[in-house]
Amino acid sequence: MNVRQRWISLLGRVLLSLVFIVSGVAKVMDPAGTMAYIASAHLPFPQLAYAVALVVELGLGIALLVGFRAQLAAAGIALFTFVTALAFHNNMADPVQVIMFLKNITIIGGLLIVIAFGPGGYSVDGGKRIILPE
Repeated sequence: MNVRQRWISLLGRVLLSLVFIVSGVAKVMDPAGTMAYIASAHLPFPQLAYAVALVVELGLGIALLVGFRAQLAAAGIALFTFVTALAFHNNMADPVQVIMFLKNITIIGGLLIVIAFGPGGYSVDGGKRIILPE
């Protein structure tokens, strides 16, 4: 992997992880509001869903950012993102919700690239593919 690829893969991980880390921090700052939002989507166990969201957004988001077990982190975030798309952006009669749903699906596409090709350069894993070795 050349220097350009190392920097671009790092930038890709930064950009993919940013939305999750920022969202996780926002959830930490407003747990009651977050749990009320989760409950408003008629999801069971808002407290548990809140805890899962924190683990995924902060824990796996930071793991993706630094490239630690990045493929596993990307897989967990992708699953979470798909579930949240279905739970929170399912009103296909609302054009804004359609865009939000598609945004989530697009993010999943980026995460699938990390799963397929590994974290790339400048990562804790050293760019090694863990899930899908050659």
